[in-house]
Amino acid sequence: MAAPLEVVVSSDSSSQLWNCTVFDLHSGSSLLSYRGGNSSARTLTVLNGEYLLSAQLGKNFINVWEIQRKDPQQQKIVFAEAIYLWEVSTGKLMAVLTRHYQDVTCLKFTDDSSHFISGGRDNLALVWSLSSVIQLDSNHVAEPRHVLSRHSLPITDLHCGLMGPQARVATASLDQTVKVWELSSGEMLLSILFDVAIMSVTLDPAEYFLFCGGTDGNIFQVSLCSQMLSRDKQFQSGDNGNQVFKGHRNLVTCLSVSMDGTLLLSGSHDETARLWDIQSKQSIRCLTHKGPVTNAVIMLAPANMFLPDSRPTLPLPRFSRHVHGTEGDASESGELCVRLGLYTQDETYLQKAATLNSLMNAVTDKSVFGDGENTKVRVAELEEEVQTLKKVNKDLYDFSTQLLSKPT
Repeated sequence: MAAPLEVVVSSDSSSQLWNCTVFDLHSGSSLLSYRGGNSSARTLTVLNGEYLLSAQLGKNFINVWEIQRKDPQQQKIVFAEAIYLWEVSTGKLMAVLTRHYQDVTCLKFTDDSSHFISGGRDNLALVWSLSSVIQLDSNHVAEPRHVLSRHSLPITDLHCGLMGPQARVATASLDQTVKVWELSSGEMLLSILFDVAIMSVTLDPAEYFLFCGGTDGNIFQVSLCSQMLSRDKQFQSGDNGNQVFKGHRNLVTCLSVSMDGTLLLSGSHDETARLWDIQSKQSIRCLTHKGPVTNAVIMLAPANMFLPDSRPTLPLPRFSRHVHGTEGDASESGELCVRLGLYTQDETYLQKAATLNSLMNAVTDKSVFGDGENTKVRVAELEEEVQTLKKVNKDLYDFSTQLLSKPT
């Protein structure tokens, strides 16, 4: 069968029949199911279009499926209150980041993978530069690029928009606020106060609207294009495009928007996932589950998801439990380890843009005004041409004067 463009992938905490299921976005029909265990909230992801991964609920290992296979491979890895960063091609553990003081609740990469953002029960969201974390010096303690510390209670969810290091990030918290940040500077752009704690947050692709899932089952739509939008705002329904989606009976744990920005997917502890038409705010489909929904996401269907005879181009290695470099070098095992250069840490993206702009200006100046001796030669040639034109003009003037003064 031909793969649909977008699909819904969802999971719940019961795992009575399957871990997670793939649904057709427009018909709601079940296309594929993955067996084995159950998935923790906000852990379901696709790796390189070939593997589906999720953290096991309540246990310390990762479920891994080939994207077209129903049965998982288990990767048993011990976790603590830290962020673990592996190199997928080799399985090497590159870094363990212990900057959070309590459990990490959510983690997202930017669309260009240059940065990632982590949120935790310590009320903090940390912005990490990947190049500053992957280093040759294993003794160096990596520090986040920005510490987003304006929340007063644990962070429940976060969403990272488009444009790489220039993206905007939204964070949700039990303190009943959703805050929007500028990733490049770490500056808070907007804070919205709600009447209930917020458990999930997302933006539409155009970033016109912010969607926030509350503990009361409501989904709040906040317009980001209002002319009256202030930095600190309290949500009011019907105020400049703000709306409420009503239908869930329990807290909303996950949100996702389709590529064209017309459909909203939500998952709830009421054991349903709902698909909404954003313009009308109507629920157009309800996907029933056997337990509280832990993951519900709209994603592009990998090309080989529905091709049972296909195989991943590269096998997924076993993930190491020890940081690379602490137990022998890569040369001893004959493996090649690729790391980002340290020089990339010394210059921010804005500084790189300024450097590139100055180089472009230098090239433009050189092409327009010339360079050194060549400029002098060119000026001399132009001056000589001007003198020649002046002489020709004078000769024409004298000739015309003679013709006009000549008696008929």
